[in-house]
Amino acid sequence: MTIREIRDLLDADVICGEDLLEEDVHSACGSDMMSDVLAYVKDQAVLLTGLVNSQVIRTAAMMDMLCVVFVRSKVPSPEMIELAKDSSIVLLASKKRMYEACGTLFAHGLNGAKHE
Repeated sequence: MTIREIRDLLDADVICGEDLLEEDVHSACGSDMMSDVLAYVKDQAVLLTGLVNSQVIRTAAMMDMLCVVFVRSKVPSPEMIELAKDSSIVLLASKKRMYEACGTLFAHGLNGAKHE
Protein backbone atom coordinates (compact mmCIF):
# COMPACT_ATOMS: atom_id res chain seq x y z
CA MET A 1 0.00 0.00 0.00
CA THR A 2 1.27 3.47 -0.78
CA ILE A 3 1.07 6.49 1.47
CA ARG A 4 -1.19 8.06 -1.17
CA GLU A 5 -3.64 5.16 -0.70
CA ILE A 6 -3.54 5.69 3.06
CA ARG A 7 -4.29 9.38 2.54
CA ASP A 8 -7.25 8.50 0.35
CA LEU A 9 -8.63 5.75 2.62
CA LEU A 10 -8.47 8.00 5.68
CA ASP A 11 -9.60 11.13 3.83
CA ALA A 12 -6.50 12.76 5.29
CA ASP A 13 -4.82 16.06 4.58
CA VAL A 14 -1.12 16.06 3.70
CA ILE A 15 0.73 18.31 6.12
CA CYS A 16 4.19 17.66 4.68
CA GLY A 17 5.91 15.13 2.47
CA GLU A 18 3.73 15.46 -0.62
CA ASP A 19 6.67 14.25 -2.72
CA LEU A 20 6.82 10.95 -0.79
CA LEU A 21 3.22 9.81 -1.28
CA GLU A 22 4.21 7.01 -3.67
CA GLU A 23 6.37 5.30 -1.03
CA ASP A 24 5.24 1.76 -0.21
CA VAL A 25 4.42 0.79 3.35
CA HIS A 26 3.87 -2.73 4.61
CA SER A 27 2.66 -2.38 8.18
CA ALA A 28 1.23 0.07 10.69
CA CYS A 29 0.63 0.62 14.39
CA GLY A 30 -1.69 2.84 16.36
CA SER A 31 -0.69 4.22 19.75
CA ASP A 32 -0.70 7.38 21.83
CA MET A 33 2.06 5.96 24.03
CA MET A 34 5.47 6.38 22.43
CA SER A 35 7.01 4.08 25.04
CA ASP A 36 4.83 1.27 23.66
CA VAL A 37 5.90 2.08 20.12
CA LEU A 38 9.56 1.88 21.16
CA ALA A 39 9.09 -1.28 23.22
CA TYR A 40 6.87 -3.35 20.97
CA VAL A 41 6.96 -2.08 17.43
CA LYS A 42 9.39 -3.57 14.94
CA ASP A 43 9.82 -2.56 11.32
CA GLN A 44 6.78 -0.33 11.19
CA ALA A 45 6.18 2.01 8.33
CA VAL A 46 3.13 4.01 9.52
CA LEU A 47 2.28 5.34 12.97
CA LEU A 48 -1.27 6.42 13.77
CA THR A 49 -1.58 8.60 16.85
CA GLY A 50 -3.58 11.33 18.51
CA LEU A 51 -0.56 12.51 20.48
CA VAL A 52 0.77 15.84 19.27
CA ASN A 53 4.26 16.57 20.54
CA SER A 54 7.80 16.47 19.18
CA GLN A 55 8.46 13.08 20.76
CA VAL A 56 6.12 11.51 18.19
CA ILE A 57 8.36 12.62 15.32
CA ARG A 58 11.54 11.65 17.16
CA THR A 59 10.10 8.20 17.88
CA ALA A 60 8.99 7.75 14.27
CA ALA A 61 12.45 8.71 13.06
CA MET A 62 14.15 6.28 15.46
CA MET A 63 11.88 3.48 14.24
CA ASP A 64 12.49 4.34 10.56
CA MET A 65 8.81 5.06 9.96
CA LEU A 66 7.84 6.69 6.71
CA CYS A 67 4.57 8.29 7.77
CA VAL A 68 2.71 9.58 10.82
CA VAL A 69 -1.06 9.91 10.67
CA PHE A 70 -2.60 12.22 13.27
CA VAL A 71 -6.14 11.09 14.07
CA ARG A 72 -9.03 12.89 15.77
CA SER A 73 -8.38 16.13 13.85
CA LYS A 74 -5.09 16.70 15.68
CA VAL A 75 -2.67 19.18 14.10
CA PRO A 76 1.10 19.13 14.67
CA SER A 77 3.03 22.24 15.64
CA PRO A 78 5.36 24.05 13.22
CA GLU A 79 8.32 22.56 15.14
CA MET A 80 6.97 19.04 14.60
CA ILE A 81 6.48 19.72 10.90
CA GLU A 82 10.07 20.91 10.56
CA LEU A 83 11.35 17.81 12.40
CA ALA A 84 9.32 15.60 10.06
CA LYS A 85 10.65 17.40 6.98
CA ASP A 86 14.23 17.00 8.25
CA SER A 87 13.59 13.25 8.74
CA SER A 88 11.71 12.74 5.44
CA ILE A 89 8.57 11.64 7.28
CA VAL A 90 5.18 12.25 5.70
CA LEU A 91 2.63 13.81 8.04
CA LEU A 92 -1.08 13.25 7.45
CA ALA A 93 -4.08 14.48 9.45
CA SER A 94 -7.41 12.65 9.51
CA LYS A 95 -10.70 13.40 11.25
CA LYS A 96 -11.21 9.69 11.89
CA ARG A 97 -10.79 8.27 15.36
CA MET A 98 -7.93 5.87 16.02
CA TYR A 99 -10.13 2.76 16.05
CA GLU A 100 -11.77 3.60 12.74
CA ALA A 101 -8.51 4.63 11.05
CA CYS A 102 -6.66 1.48 12.11
CA GLY A 103 -9.63 -0.71 11.17
CA THR A 104 -9.91 0.90 7.76
CA LEU A 105 -6.24 0.31 6.96
CA PHE A 106 -6.36 -3.26 8.27
CA ALA A 107 -9.49 -4.02 6.24
CA HIS A 108 -7.66 -2.84 3.12
CA GLY A 109 -4.69 -5.13 3.70
CA LEU A 110 -2.24 -3.14 5.81
CA ASN A 111 -1.14 -5.41 8.63
CA GLY A 112 0.39 -4.76 12.02
CA ALA A 113 3.86 -5.84 13.03
CA LYS A 114 4.66 -9.35 14.06
CA HIS A 115 5.39 -9.51 17.77
CA GLU A 116 8.35 -11.50 19.01
